Amino acid sequence: MNTSRFLLLTAVALAATACSTVPDRNAALDQARQRFNEASSSSQVSALAPDELRAAGDSLHRAEQAWGAGATLGRVDHLAYLTSQRVTIAQDAAASRTDQQLVAGAGAERDKLRLAQRTDEADQAQRKLAVSERDNAMKTADLAAADAAAQQDRARDAERIHRRDAHVADLQVQLEALNAKKTDRGMILTLGDVLFDSGKAQLLPDGSRNMAKLAAFFNRNPDNTASIEGYTDSVGSSSSNRDLSQRRADAVRATLVGLGVNADHLSTKAHGEEMPASSNDTAAGRQMNRRVEIVFARQADEVPVK
Repeated sequence: MNTSRFLLLTAVALAATACSTVPDRNAALDQARQRFNEASSSSQVSALAPDELRAAGDSLHRAEQAWGAGATLGRVDHLAYLTSQRVTIAQDAAASRTDQQLVAGAGAERDKLRLAQRTDEADQAQRKLAVSERDNAMKTADLAAADAAAQQDRARDAERIHRRDAHVADLQVQLEALNAKKTDRGMILTLGDVLFDSGKAQLLPDGSRNMAKLAAFFNRNPDNTASIEGYTDSVGSSSSNRDLSQRRADAVRATLVGLGVNADHLSTKAHGEEMPASSNDTAAGRQMNRRVEIVFARQADEVPVK
């Protein structure tokens, strides 16, 4: 195989490899490359504006590098636009210097006017390039500022979530210290019938001491709310049991309010003999059914018990 045929086959293979790896083409970059190649093939531009043509080549190289590195379409289009502008500058500079040679050689007034026009066109292209570069710098600064603001927002959100989680965990520890239990209705503190004499709704001294601990919890956590719900056993009529359970719930609420708890954060509900905790057929079961439950409002991110 002769040398020329070997080189030809090598070039074809390289071109095929490039086509298989290069991503989809970019129209603006293709146009800039074509314009640069045309300017490079012009002997006038190559001879009279070599520095400007070199600057256009450097700009094209940066655009192709950005495209190959997967830069955004806007970034590649902008670099391609800068390349086209630099090609225009090189062409205008070459034309201007050609005219200068004509003016120097012939001294014709018409050629002087043409030189002035070409110079003005080159100046306009240079001004456009300066404006474009300034706009690009401003966009870059705006993007950096937006990214910094987004990072600050994410940091603040993370801090809020951390504080909320810590608060929820602390509340649960405090409630567990009061012997509250986690249920599918939330955290519930059960107060047995030892708080009251049989058939009465007046709190006994031991019950008042328990109320002091409960009030301390509410005062440490003033945003918490709870429902105070009364229950009885099945002894007696349904209506009298409901009335007794309501009066006992009201007595607990009044005691807590008297200890400084916000009244608006406490509600009461009477269940009477409904929803027994145990069987009413035994004394022990009836004692478990005579109770007051403090149902604490579920926290926003508390997971229900399955």
